Amino acid sequence: MNDPRISLEQWRALVAVVEEGGYARAAEALHKSQSTVSYAVHRIEELLELKVLEVQGRRSVLTAAGQVLYRRGRALVDEAARLERSAAKLAEGWEAELRIAAEIIFPTWLLLECLGQLSSEQPQMRVQLHESVLGGTSELLSQGRVDLAIASSIPGGFVGDALMQVRFVAAAAPNHPLHQLGRPVTTEDLREHRHLVVRDSGAQPAQSAALQVTEQRWTVTSKATSIRAACMGLGFAWYAEDIIRRELDSGALKPLPLVEGAERWATLYLVLADAAFAGPGTRRLADLLLQAVRAGAPSSIMR
Repeated sequence: MNDPRISLEQWRALVAVVEEGGYARAAEALHKSQSTVSYAVHRIEELLELKVLEVQGRRSVLTAAGQVLYRRGRALVDEAARLERSAAKLAEGWEAELRIAAEIIFPTWLLLECLGQLSSEQPQMRVQLHESVLGGTSELLSQGRVDLAIASSIPGGFVGDALMQVRFVAAAAPNHPLHQLGRPVTTEDLREHRHLVVRDSGAQPAQSAALQVTEQRWTVTSKATSIRAACMGLGFAWYAEDIIRRELDSGALKPLPLVEGAERWATLYLVLADAAFAGPGTRRLADLLLQAVRAGAPSSIMR
């Protein structure tokens, strides 16, 4: 097997120049001299006999070949970072800290039960829980910021197992005007009222057809705020049925009798950030989640 001619540090330099927007800022980010960073990039060009960057005006931009090399170099740098994190976890045994991302449509009570069980077994383990929305979950995985995720989609480069189906229902307070129509509610009716939306937690929010129901819209950060607003009669929304079970049972919210679209379904997936190097805490939580969902037993924790 031939030894690679280009070092990881040289690839890291190229990635930094592209992402930081120039040699000076890349040098600052890498804590190296500008000449060292410049030499590393030029060395890549010499060894591969390819032009990676070209000057356009006052900026250095990637050539067509450079774009390919940057993407591959970025993947290589990311993989090296993941390998180092994984090796550190193996050396530690049980993780000192478990980092989780969970879509807000996953039943909170169920997640807390599983975390409670894990904590009873490993009371010293710290937990960082990111309650994420749509693209935010994928970003946390891709950026290596979590060990395990409960996600509504699986980002490229990862694999996951289907965990559960989530049923959404359109709901509003009983005194909301949509409930006073005395007939099935149409899409045209919805356009006359406020839609309560929970903000995508990603840096680049995904476009959702759900946001196109009406131009009258409040976008909030947490599901609790959205539910509270709906109970106050300030709007309507599609909610994961489980997270508004208490409000439905008490009558604080009532399903809307829509002509079409009264219910929606989504699949949640259980995704390990690095299945090959997942620590015992990560694997134990994954097992607990799978067992709890399959059992479907009622919880003693208030939902």
